[in-house]
Amino acid sequence: MLDPDSGLSLTIARIVQRLKGSSLHSQLERQARVSLHKPEIKLESLKEDIKDFLKTSGWEKKLQNAVYSELNVFPSPCHPAAPPEHMKEPLAYMRKAQGSWEKRILKSLNSMCTELSIPLAQKRPVSEQKELLNKWNEMGTDEPDLSLFRPVYAPKDFLEVLMNLRNPNYENGEQPSFRNHLGLIQVPLKVKDIPELKEDFSELGLNIGQLGIDDSAQVPPEFFENEHVRVGQKVLAEQDSAAAQQYVRQGCPTALRADLWALILNISNQPEDILYYEQLKSNVIQHDLLVDSLIYKDVKLTASNDDYYFVFEDYLYQVLLCFSRDTSVLEHFTYSSATPPKSYIRDPHLPWL
Repeated sequence: MLDPDSGLSLTIARIVQRLKGSSLHSQLERQARVSLHKPEIKLESLKEDIKDFLKTSGWEKKLQNAVYSELNVFPSPCHPAAPPEHMKEPLAYMRKAQGSWEKRILKSLNSMCTELSIPLAQKRPVSEQKELLNKWNEMGTDEPDLSLFRPVYAPKDFLEVLMNLRNPNYENGEQPSFRNHLGLIQVPLKVKDIPELKEDFSELGLNIGQLGIDDSAQVPPEFFENEHVRVGQKVLAEQDSAAAQQYVRQGCPTALRADLWALILNISNQPEDILYYEQLKSNVIQHDLLVDSLIYKDVKLTASNDDYYFVFEDYLYQVLLCFSRDTSVLEHFTYSSATPPKSYIRDPHLPWL
């Protein structure tokens, strides 16, 4: 076991290392240099004066939000001697099952490519690039024939894999017992008990107001809804990610939803973010992936036929296609036991590659 002090030090070191390579770090450095020209910054108290400047100008809050965001996605620190695969998934039989499932998925993808005589990835012809760019905001109007593209796996296949998971170190006995009928998935994992769940979800208690329930037609808005919206506006004014996450546990007002989730996820709409999106979009325009057809078919079969989501069909295509090109997603695999599948762009001028 890793003692708490060592674990905290390791977590701090990792977060500092990650933030050093972020745009926030360069922005903080730039603001610190700008502050040197201000008359209130004194040489004899340079460090403290710069800290005060960053605090009053709102940059300290941005740094706090960034740290909080990292803490939410960062895995719990393991013992330094633990192997990498143990840090990602400590249970060997889980890693084995996941590896088998990934091989099955890749085999299905490769079989589809062979049957349809299409590569996993290839560069689009110039004419196709222009066509896709012109209809970028109305991709839902396109009706390509995707009948030959089959699902990579059926939901029942995945359920079957989960049902067959067994811990080799856990002996349940040959005799049937009450535990055999508790569910289809018989994996002994530690879960929270009822008191712990009550504590984690205390906001769902009967004595706590909840948006969507206490703002119904039978309850006057001044009793809960108006006050909840007012508090939400105050949270947004403070720009505190932790406070925003705690606030939405009692419901998120529709009018504040976009701003609150942007604050919780610590995302912004800065020029560099727009440029990054345009780069991803350019990758979609230039390269055709097999996954594109699977995404297109999935959206057509689900969101397009849904009364609530059909209006977002074009946005779903744009987001999912760009997301499939986002290499920053690969960072997830540093602490996830999953293995990212790889494909190579085939150059039509070099057919032997």
